This record gives sequence, C-alpha cells and structure tokens, in this order.
Amino acid sequence: MVNHPLPPELLQDAAATFGLLSATVRLQIVWLLAGGERDVGTLAAEVGQTVAAVSHHLAKLKLAGLVRARREGRHQVYLVDSPVVVEIVQLLVGDRDDLLRRPARSKRRSRRA
Repeated sequence: MVNHPLPPELLQDAAATFGLLSATVRLQIVWLLAGGERDVGTLAAEVGQTVAAVSHHLAKLKLAGLVRARREGRHQVYLVDSPVVVEIVQLLVGDRDDLLRRPARSKRRSRRA
C-alpha cells in the first residue's frame, strides 16, 4: 500500500481528536464507554472525578462527535459514537497494557545483548 499526502483539513481534524484523547480522564471515559453505555454518575465514580467534571469532558467529546447521549428515563446515557475511535483506543491502550505487563528482562540478559 502506498500512502499519499493527506489534506491539511483531515490532518487537523485527526490531530484535534488525538488532542481530546490526550487527557487521561477523557481517554479513560472513552475506554469505559467502549465497554458499554454508562450514565454520568457511574462514569464519575469509575474515573474518580466529580459529576460536573465528567459532564464537562463528555460535552467536549460529544461536540467532537466521539460520544453521544440518549435519554433513559430521567438519565442521560452515554455511548461511543465512533467505532473507529473505539478500535483506535482499544489498540493503543491494549498495546500499552501488554507492554507494561511484559516481564522485565533481567539485567544480566540485557548486558549480554
């Protein structure tokens, strides 16, 4: 596959998306929502933030089109609105998790290499 230059607008949009996900709490929110719908209170408890702070992060993610909300009774339930973003986050976080869980090579083996 040969890559071709991308339009600047597309690159700016992609960079903005990665910028949104560079905040640890927003990345955690997307990670959790990739596993299933949640309301703000549940997300706040899971990420250790206030409901107001999580609502603020969700508003940014919603504005960018990464999440959406639907009404369920008296609650807003949030879900990831982009399967591509779910895949990217799962690949990136899963890959980093695999790296962190790998046993460290012993110093003796490292010196021989």
